[in-house]
Amino acid sequence: MNMVDITALPACPVETTLTLISDKWKILIVRDLLDGTKRFSELRRSIGHISQKVLTANLRQMETDGLVSRKVYAEVPPRVEYSLTDTGRSLQTVIDALWDWGERYKERVGVA
Repeated sequence: MNMVDITALPACPVETTLTLISDKWKILIVRDLLDGTKRFSELRRSIGHISQKVLTANLRQMETDGLVSRKVYAEVPPRVEYSLTDTGRSLQTVIDALWDWGERYKERVGVA
């Protein structure tokens, strides 16, 4: 597994977190992988309107950052599965906090 260059990370912990999961696709990838290992096609379906190219790029970056692990099976056609590493799984509290905040916000603005 490639690791992030620690000297390239921002000094602020909040900025570091945002650097690693800065776009909606990465957040949704983490959300969906919290349920367990998924094949590429399952992940693409569960996320929704994401292109194959964008999903691939995000998964590669997340693998480099140590958040996702990729396992390739020597089959025809090849089977590839993705799962969260322990570091990726530790984002559960962040995802839970985002979920709770979103629920409270929707209640506050009158969306049921």
